[in-house]
Amino acid sequence: MISDDDLHSLAVFLGSAAMVLIVAYHFIEVNSKKQAVMTKVEKN
Repeated sequence: MISDDDLHSLAVFLGSAAMVLIVAYHFIEVNSKKQAVMTKVEKN
């Protein structure tokens, strides 16, 4: 059976990993839109 301390450590780890992935996703998404707009401007 999993102990309370192990469960707490797992929850903290998974929560931290989720936040890092969310921040990384938003960083990539914002930068990709910026480059797409710049490409459209350069073509005109």
